[in-house]
Amino acid sequence: MDHTTTQAPLPPPEKPSFKEALLFWLKLGFISFGGPAGQIAIMHQFVVEQKRWVSDSRFLHALNYCMLLPGPEAQQLATYLGWLMHGVRGGLVAGILFVLPSVFILFGLSAAYVSFGTIPWVSALFYGLKPAVVAIVILALIKIAGKSLKSWFHYAIAAISFVCIFFLHVPFPYIILGAIAIAFALQKLNPSFLAEKPATAKTQSNEEGYYLNANSAVAGAGANLKQSVIRLVVTVVLWAVPLVLFYVLTSNFPFWNTLILFFTKAALITFGGAYAVLPYVAQVTVENLGWLTKYEMIDGLALGETTPGPLIMVLAFVGFMAGYNQYAGSLAMGALGLFTTTFYTFLPCFLFILAGAPLIERTRGNAAVKSVLGVVTAAVVGVVLNLTVYFGQAVLFPKELSLAGLDYFALAWTVISFVAMYRFKIGMITWIIISALAGLGYYLVTGLS
Repeated sequence: MDHTTTQAPLPPPEKPSFKEALLFWLKLGFISFGGPAGQIAIMHQFVVEQKRWVSDSRFLHALNYCMLLPGPEAQQLATYLGWLMHGVRGGLVAGILFVLPSVFILFGLSAAYVSFGTIPWVSALFYGLKPAVVAIVILALIKIAGKSLKSWFHYAIAAISFVCIFFLHVPFPYIILGAIAIAFALQKLNPSFLAEKPATAKTQSNEEGYYLNANSAVAGAGANLKQSVIRLVVTVVLWAVPLVLFYVLTSNFPFWNTLILFFTKAALITFGGAYAVLPYVAQVTVENLGWLTKYEMIDGLALGETTPGPLIMVLAFVGFMAGYNQYAGSLAMGALGLFTTTFYTFLPCFLFILAGAPLIERTRGNAAVKSVLGVVTAAVVGVVLNLTVYFGQAVLFPKELSLAGLDYFALAWTVISFVAMYRFKIGMITWIIISALAGLGYYLVTGLS
């Protein structure tokens, strides 16, 4: 039998209410595991595939811009998507809720860490979760590559990008700048390299099946340069207010001044993700400032890996330990250090999106800009592949990259997770819960044997 009804385009969904979007972003804040690749995968599955709030073309356009910025691209992408649907308040809610659960979870784990040491059963839950995240990342890579690699030239750019970042350790910003330079050069020398196939009827119908698609306007897109400047001024005021309060209300202002200036600088140079900036943060805070020890920094990285939200939240742990050690083991000062660090780490992210996104949206219909961003997207696929390999290697080979160092449980659960979600279409939330319980069960069995 020929089931032709499956080919009919889906009608676009209604605009999500602000409450519905708020509840989604809150849920995302609790399940956004797996670093940027995993978090982008989760957002793509929910926002594009399940909810159909945003089409692939709009999603990738936003992702391209966020990948060019310093700071955690997944959090910035959430802010951008929230802004697309509900303007400034949507962007603020999406960006804040993306990190808020991880802030409080990390505070609880940090307080437990300095009070009781590590908690084995918590580690066991995340032990089962990590292989599932590897499978989620692989699924996202397949989907994103399928949507954004539109010619052999895009495949070549993705491959070159992966080789540069994985084997040659070329910094991420240089890869993106190189992709932009190649695209601009080819526009002048041989535009046919960048030509995309005309949109087919199927592609167009797919676009029309989304609330926000290539042809729809967005909330706040009419913002002008003046509004962007106003948002810059507001950001500067927000940056200055806590600094003034610390000057007036504390007796140890030099410490807080150093902390604020350091994490502001760190937030502005985090091109290439958390892994690119963590060595710098570790060197300065451990060796120069003495806020924590090398082993505490390693433990903080482990805590950051096992909590939802962006990995850059490790900086919040550093802020916690700085306040805790500076004030002779005070949990209250540790908490103040953590929340202050979080505020200054993410404040620039909101500025980049809420001041920049309205201007970036104006370039969407520009064919030249679109072709350049198409090359950038191809390079981003190579970067996502690098993140996939990096995260997969850390999970499957936690001690050493050899057959002896292979974690067989992690390998088996990665394969099971991929099959469960790809072949049997088991929901991501359901599988995350199953995976966490599987990790706990494995820990109890091996711990008792």
